[in-house]
Amino acid sequence: MKKILFVLLTLLVSTGSHAQFIKEKSVDVSVGYGISSSYDEYAVSGTGFYAQGEYVLHLANWIDIRPYLGMIIAEHMGEDDIEKGYKSTASAALFGGKTRLTAPIPWVAPYVEIGIGGSIGSFKTYTPLTGKEDNGLLFHIPFTLGVGLGPQHHVNLEFTYYFHNSVQQFAGAAALGLSIPLR
Repeated sequence: MKKILFVLLTLLVSTGSHAQFIKEKSVDVSVGYGISSSYDEYAVSGTGFYAQGEYVLHLANWIDIRPYLGMIIAEHMGEDDIEKGYKSTASAALFGGKTRLTAPIPWVAPYVEIGIGGSIGSFKTYTPLTGKEDNGLLFHIPFTLGVGLGPQHHVNLEFTYYFHNSVQQFAGAAALGLSIPLR
């Protein structure tokens, strides 16, 4: 875990350097409908709120690097499952770095993101097959499928997920984002 934090801190510190391979910079802000769900086949999930900000370093029109900071709050709402003791909840701050690969198509540009990060918060996953709960710092793997809209792709529609293997759960969102160029 210390190595992961060292790599993330190095990435965040190095983003301020003015290297020639950085074409442009922007800030992306996303807000959406948050979810949490277990890995197993039972439909136990929580819903709530999701928000995230990213500092974007554009390397080319098809690839960029994105340190991010966000939050998710997803509480369980199914009363039938609560009576049985089943639930999936996530209340956490999210941080890390990811890269986006974009198909550079005018007006509608599909993309995929993958990276590495951490979550600080509380997670509970209780289903007939899983009984896990953890608080504190957890490792996660972010994965996003989305589409950039508009002539400069400044509006994003995305499905973003954060896989937490230690609690057998993923948290994520259906989100709408806006990109703000920095000059």
